[in-house]
Amino acid sequence: MQLLVLKNIGVHGIHSQAVIAERLLIDAPAVSRLVDRLEEDGLVERRAGENRRCVRLEITEAGRREFHALELAAQWVDAQARAFLPPPEADELSRLLDKLQAGLCQLLGNESAPPPRKDEPADPPAPTNDNG
Repeated sequence: MQLLVLKNIGVHGIHSQAVIAERLLIDAPAVSRLVDRLEEDGLVERRAGENRRCVRLEITEAGRREFHALELAAQWVDAQARAFLPPPEADELSRLLDKLQAGLCQLLGNESAPPPRKDEPADPPAPTNDNG
């Protein structure tokens, strides 16, 4: 999750904890704790914002280096995974994962109740009439 916060600050140029919380679908105190850890590690700095209540987040040079190293590692893993699939299958997998991620984000963004806990039974999916 810290990597996502770092990416939002460094890559997407989001400097507000509130906007990061909204984008990541987590509460403001959770973002504050994540930023605290990133700041302790020297990857992010809090700076004075537009007014006394506003804090502007900035990625540090160490944060940029860390994020770049993680991007390179992700690219390496992606290349290794693609070695097991022909290009059309790798493209299809990527398309399906993007579709799944978009659907889950939409679900989380529209859902008023929290997701079920692991120890609670989930409601079974509604039956479909797919005779198709």
